[in-house]
Amino acid sequence: MPINFPEKRTLIISLRKLKYHVSRAAIYEFEDVISACDSVDLLELDYHPEFFKVTNNLSNQALHFSKISQYLNPLPGRKIDIKKEYEVLFFFSQSIKDILALNSVKGWRSKCKFAICWMDEIWEKDIEKYRNHLNLLDQFDAIFMNFSSSLDEVQKLLKRPCYPIHYGVDALAFTHPQVPIRSIDMLSVGRRSSITHESMVELADTGDFFYVYDTLNGLNMKYYKYHRSLYKNLLKRSNFVLVNKAKFDLLGTSNPQEEVGPRFFEGAASGAIMLGYAPVCQPFQENFDWPDAVIEIPFDCPNIGEVLQDLRSQTERLESIRRDSMVNALLRHDWVYRWEYILTTCGLDSLPILSKRKVQLQEVSQGLNPLHKSWVEH
Repeated sequence: MPINFPEKRTLIISLRKLKYHVSRAAIYEFEDVISACDSVDLLELDYHPEFFKVTNNLSNQALHFSKISQYLNPLPGRKIDIKKEYEVLFFFSQSIKDILALNSVKGWRSKCKFAICWMDEIWEKDIEKYRNHLNLLDQFDAIFMNFSSSLDEVQKLLKRPCYPIHYGVDALAFTHPQVPIRSIDMLSVGRRSSITHESMVELADTGDFFYVYDTLNGLNMKYYKYHRSLYKNLLKRSNFVLVNKAKFDLLGTSNPQEEVGPRFFEGAASGAIMLGYAPVCQPFQENFDWPDAVIEIPFDCPNIGEVLQDLRSQTERLESIRRDSMVNALLRHDWVYRWEYILTTCGLDSLPILSKRKVQLQEVSQGLNPLHKSWVEH
């Protein structure tokens, strides 16, 4: 199936029509921001999602026992032929198991002058287990990793340039000074303490407390833009949000690695007060270096009601936190800064349209001082 694109310099190969897990919505958001700030062709790999689950699993299982990776196509019968040449190829691999999907794209390496991969979740303890998978990354000119503790070991294995990078957020979407009143007292998304959760459910059932939380086991989205829109609007209407380090309830003596998940960036951009446990690592200290970026509370916090009551009385403190969080998100953590960093690190020029978004971010940040009263408390 040959595909001829018009003249664009960047090719993004996206899994948005293959992978629907909610954790991937932020990735697709990043791809959209790149598309708005560069000259991009977006290639959306497409296959029946239920069949793909099976074929992708079988292909990745086979790779554990074979180094002949070029014959393992998780999209059997599907081969996309790239005819034109690009200056840049970008592929976001949330899971190391995503890499095999590139075998369905003929010529992706030969037709692209500079190939860049963002390798997201690879725990240091799993590097040896996925050695055959990681070796597929040697086709890329540059690899960016947000799991900082894994970077050195991956670079030793591949002998390819690996660079640290941090998550981001569409700060223009998650931050807006004209947001309606914050009517949600607490927002909790994803993994949580059952003790803290039960305490807040009781508060919601017996008092004037609006607690929004997950109630379903299913984690697949119907459409990533709708999911992202709902999530950002819940955050922007929340006074407080629970946050924790990545996969915090899976960490133990066998896996002490602490990393910064995307919810810290999203929470900051929304201006919701982040409560929880911040990861003890340099990337967090570098990216969230303003006072009270995260207010630490115990993981199991049966007296969460008292904690919130005390915080509500500190109006000026909350106002300062919200302003600092939103301004830092706008000026440091928008996805445009991540794309600019990738291009600069690789010796590539950014386009003028990228600067326009940065100007817009600057203008919005200037409008947050003084902070509108609706940001502080309802």
